Amino acid sequence: MVELETLITELPKLFHRLNLTIGNSHEIMQQILVINNIQERLRNVQQLITQEIRFAQVKNKAVNTLPRLGTVATLLKSSVYLLDTAINSRVIFVTEKFGNPETEISLTDLQIKIDCWLEWGDLLQALAADILSDSQLVQQLNSDIKYPSLPAKFQEIDETLGIKLALSNSQVLQKQVLRISNLPEEILEVRQRINYIINIIKNSQNLLTILLGVSSFCGESGFTLEWLEDDRELIISCDDKFQLLTDVLNDCELFQERIDSLLLQAKSLIDQAEQCINNLEQERQQQDNKHQIEVLPNVLEKKPPKIFKLGRLTLIIVFSLGVLGFGGWLGKDKITNIPQNSLSFNQEENAAANFKSALKLGLEASALVQKPPHPLIVWQQAETKWQQAIKLLASIPKGTSVFEQAQHKLVRYRLNYTAISKKASNEKQALANWQLAQKLATEATFFAQNSPRSVVVLEEAKSKWQQAINLLETIPENTFISKQAKEMLPRYKTNYAAMRTIIEN
Repeated sequence: MVELETLITELPKLFHRLNLTIGNSHEIMQQILVINNIQERLRNVQQLITQEIRFAQVKNKAVNTLPRLGTVATLLKSSVYLLDTAINSRVIFVTEKFGNPETEISLTDLQIKIDCWLEWGDLLQALAADILSDSQLVQQLNSDIKYPSLPAKFQEIDETLGIKLALSNSQVLQKQVLRISNLPEEILEVRQRINYIINIIKNSQNLLTILLGVSSFCGESGFTLEWLEDDRELIISCDDKFQLLTDVLNDCELFQERIDSLLLQAKSLIDQAEQCINNLEQERQQQDNKHQIEVLPNVLEKKPPKIFKLGRLTLIIVFSLGVLGFGGWLGKDKITNIPQNSLSFNQEENAAANFKSALKLGLEASALVQKPPHPLIVWQQAETKWQQAIKLLASIPKGTSVFEQAQHKLVRYRLNYTAISKKASNEKQALANWQLAQKLATEATFFAQNSPRSVVVLEEAKSKWQQAINLLETIPENTFISKQAKEMLPRYKTNYAAMRTIIEN
């Protein structure tokens, strides 16, 4: 009994470790070993409990509680408060895994609980094995941990939207503009991420697929599978916050409601920043003009006094020679620097303008293809905008302030262009198949009506109906024309069947 008491005191610590953290796939194998070890210790406790119950039955003693061990509730409370993270949240899971912590528990009930924990451990091991055996799943999990969690991303966006524009400092303001210019694109990417998570959690019946949605939500924070409630509701923890799967879904829907507002805020902030830059530029230009007007009279007044003692003709000649001499000196020493400086300034100005235009085109292209499917022309418009944006980014020369950002954007924009081009190509092929199917159906109808008694002609008509059906069935589900193809398909099959019956008769 002493050994049983010792093992039971370890149960709360074991239960806190009976989970599976999903994030970095390389750590999952180590966790399988830990779960195996915990299950082995649980089985030892279960075996000792079985022996104790049999011993009590032999002695004709009723086994109701564990007075010699103290209540499991007491053990649980002490264990929970030894853990300094998320104490309040764990009360739910203590109740789930042990029952009401305020009541005593019998050996028989404890044995039933341990059976549940062993089943949970088996499920965790099965999930871990399934994850490790699926290379695409592992690749996706490893990709998700490169990005911030969805709550962290929203916090980052809120902080960026909350920056105070440096209204009097042109250099700082330029840096702020570069920082906030990416916001609309980032927000649209977040929208796609939210839609992906909601779609997976709501519509998938496969637990592994659902975990991909949770992985995208938690990002670099990773998440831990803590427990399954009685109604099979999954409980996870992320950043020491415990949530039901439905809580994750609710958070995503709340974030989804904020997207449009964030886009408007981002656009407003960018407009304000650009207006501030224009104002500062105008002020600088006015100051330069004013300075030139003030300096010019002083330059004219400082001409050598001897010139005014010469005659008018001499004055003109000397002045002309002086101008020519100054021009020659300027041409030899200075004129090469002026175009270079002007070119450098124009390069920077053009680079910034091209970068801004590319971002605008990317934003427009992303907005165009929201909530597919779309007709071919929409995909082609988006494809063109991505192509124009890539061309602008590629034109930004090395050495300009936006060159590195442009290179970073180029990688993403080229990937987007490739994806959109593929969509446009698929849509184009689907549309061509649909149009050809219509043409074949028209021809089949014409043949059947004009030569209703010619078997050869009817065979040709039947063949055309079959070709039309085959074309409609090749049209992918996610294309714009798919709905119309589905509506036409039953009628085409009916006509084909009728034609076959006529030929057979």
